[in-house]
Amino acid sequence: MAFLKNISSTNQSDTELVLAYRQSDDLKVLGELYQRYMELVYGVCLKYLKEPELAQDAVMQIFEELVSKLKKHEVENFRGWLHQVAKNYCLMQLRTPKNLKTVALPPLLMQNEEDVHLNGMMSEGTSWMEKEENLQKLEECIASLADEQRTMIKLFYLDGKCYNEIVEITGMEWNHVRSSIQNGRRNLKLCMEKKEAMKKI
Repeated sequence: MAFLKNISSTNQSDTELVLAYRQSDDLKVLGELYQRYMELVYGVCLKYLKEPELAQDAVMQIFEELVSKLKKHEVENFRGWLHQVAKNYCLMQLRTPKNLKTVALPPLLMQNEEDVHLNGMMSEGTSWMEKEENLQKLEECIASLADEQRTMIKLFYLDGKCYNEIVEITGMEWNHVRSSIQNGRRNLKLCMEKKEAMKKI
């Protein structure tokens, strides 16, 4: 899964990165630190929330919480502390489900075009023609996105780039990349739902 890809570009320890972030407020430093444990956080979230899409959204929301929490708490063992933060976040969401918001990606977006064609021909429940139609809708919706969102969606989901790689490619801030991807996902979902609704009219 693209967003779990871990590439570390520094040999600094967790403690050194925590200190560097607290001193600089640089989200790129925090992103570098968080990348090391995104798979751990995702695993914790999936254990409690059960749904992969909910777990993915939780990983992003937990990062946003770290922006302020890491400056308020003295953290000696970042991995252990982050594990507890992730667990507490999930338990809070389970207690207040109405506050848990998720943006579901169209399933086709998680596959490449070849996989879509193969699945369409082999699936008993969906015809090849239906898969072709869905793929066409998805391509149209991606094309309708704003230039920046379209670029981010293609890099993240279709090209399999992680956040740090997209930062290097585009020169944009880590938090801006994350925001653009989330907005692109939301707009894709709305576009696909609108096309599906029009089909039923």
